[in-house]
Amino acid sequence: METQKLQAFVTVAATRSYTEAAAQLFTTQATVSKQILALEKQLGVKLFSRTHRQVELTPDGMILLPKAQAVVTAANALTAAATRQQHAQHAILRIKTIPSISNYRAFNQIASFHRKYPEVKLQISEGESDALAAALTAGSVDIVFTRLLAGPVRSNETFIGEQDELCVLLPKSNSLARKKSLTVADLHGADLLLLGESTHLFQPVAQLFARAGVTPHITYKGQRIDLILGMISRGLGVSIMMAKAIDLSDYPSLTTVKLTPTVSSQLAFVRRKGHNSSASDQFWNFIHQRKYLKSGDYSNLE
Repeated sequence: METQKLQAFVTVAATRSYTEAAAQLFTTQATVSKQILALEKQLGVKLFSRTHRQVELTPDGMILLPKAQAVVTAANALTAAATRQQHAQHAILRIKTIPSISNYRAFNQIASFHRKYPEVKLQISEGESDALAAALTAGSVDIVFTRLLAGPVRSNETFIGEQDELCVLLPKSNSLARKKSLTVADLHGADLLLLGESTHLFQPVAQLFARAGVTPHITYKGQRIDLILGMISRGLGVSIMMAKAIDLSDYPSLTTVKLTPTVSSQLAFVRRKGHNSSASDQFWNFIHQRKYLKSGDYSNLE
């Protein structure tokens, strides 16, 4: 049985809210709902009931909750013990990031840290937002670099490095490219090529269309920005994505236009409170140095 499902069960039981549980688990409400449904199917019982928008434990849920809490606690303790043992043998810092990190200042920041502290062995991997959240919760990574759309989670430590905002990506030959800004209403009927739910960037775009009363015509949903760029350059549609995540160096025929109303996100390093290695603390102290905060000049930190 996957501990992720049990963690979702325990968190929803504690918060009595799928929305709050999703925020604490650094994931989406839809993902939490799927995990609960899958666990209920696996166990053969209903764990929660909804009445007047309230989430309550069922009698079966009340009986099973202490056992689920025990399993989650034991799994977290095992992961923490393995992490401590690993760090006792080697100074290892495990960082998991969103795929577009190379377009943000955090990429240079990690490189500067590595040059200054070569004795700390970096293990860097990438994943979409859901994977980052799961890895952080499970303790399989020390720090994640991710995109925050709803603000920091109180149970985590968060260092916000910069902001980004949604824009419209389209060919320069498109008549809309001549406008200073666009709304989703301007894209009514356009073929939309969008990043999918696992990136956490689909939901805010869908909400913009819903609030405008416009039904989007989505022809592609995926995770690869480079594929979307290639598709747009070949006339297959337009896209909405975060401006700094886009590198148009190899796509001179494309351009971006500001999207209104503005939808912003924060790019941040995040780690759990009270579960940190010396290497994690070393990196955390590094990114909080005053010179970085004032100038963003990483060369001065070496």
